[in-house]
Amino acid sequence: MKKYISLLQQLIAAPSLSRQEVETASILELFLQAEGSSTRRLRNNIWSKNKHFDSNKPSILLNSHHDTVKAAASYTRNPYDASIEDGKLYGLGSNDAGGALVTLLATFLHFYDREDLAYNLIFAASAEEEISGKNGIALLLPELGEIVVGIVGEPTLMQMAVAEKGLMVVDGIARGKSGHAAREEGENAIHKAIQDIEYIKNLELEKVSPLLGKTKMTVTQINAGTQHNVVPDECSFVIDVRTNECYSNQEVFEILQANTRSKLKARSFRLNSSSIPLDHPLVKRGKVLGRSSYGSPTLSDQALMSFPTLKMGPGDSARSHTADEFIYTKELEEAFVIYKQLLENLVL
Repeated sequence: MKKYISLLQQLIAAPSLSRQEVETASILELFLQAEGSSTRRLRNNIWSKNKHFDSNKPSILLNSHHDTVKAAASYTRNPYDASIEDGKLYGLGSNDAGGALVTLLATFLHFYDREDLAYNLIFAASAEEEISGKNGIALLLPELGEIVVGIVGEPTLMQMAVAEKGLMVVDGIARGKSGHAAREEGENAIHKAIQDIEYIKNLELEKVSPLLGKTKMTVTQINAGTQHNVVPDECSFVIDVRTNECYSNQEVFEILQANTRSKLKARSFRLNSSSIPLDHPLVKRGKVLGRSSYGSPTLSDQALMSFPTLKMGPGDSARSHTADEFIYTKELEEAFVIYKQLLENLVL
């Protein structure tokens, strides 16, 4: 794993905020080519197929992302200084999701020359994951052909996230009528908004997932008023909706709109909850290897994939987006072994 740890250090040292991943894309492209793998590039997405790719065989996608969020203000070290201290590899993107990226790449290259595989492997390093951007995996997927299952590399302590919550952001506007605050004039839009916000706070949808629990709705922003003596005629607010697999984002939106007076508008319906059947061969293989399964509350690119996906990778989700982010080098070594075991002799 030494050269893959070195690769991760190179990736960390190259700033790669979402939509600014040109340099890390080039690093990955050159690395794959140096290892003898043919590559293709679409914007800042890099992908490769195994040497003996056979269109008559089912294809498995190995995917993770190489973009990062902005470094937190509370960093005490240079976020791009990819140093190793006491077995910890520090740096922005080390845990989310550089560790998964390089170990999936190592796994892909381990199987790259094999002629006896019962399936194809496609490795994809995608961009814009942190912002669910349109020029990331969503742009790339149509280029990859039919895929039967995917492994999405994210920090899960190498346990199996067999489901994850979807995300929908809804903008609400309550409208009233302006007037002078000193007189009984106008219709206060804040009061109207509060009624809807109270409904959202108390709403509990009937279907509860055994893996993901309840669909959760939280009002996270509110804005109204221009000055102290004017009754506001408009109050805007934002709802963060995390759906379980029992409801589509569209269904939840329709429930909200039917039971509130404010005008609601969803920014997008596309980030739905995703899951993989517990009896899927990939999940069953993971169980044989002692991997546990759980439902993940965090969103990843698997929300944009129409085929079954398993979210699994080295590192800890609790370290993601935190100051002085790190991953243990031993986690990378263990992940490589587990990924190989997961795919060896897999029957789909």
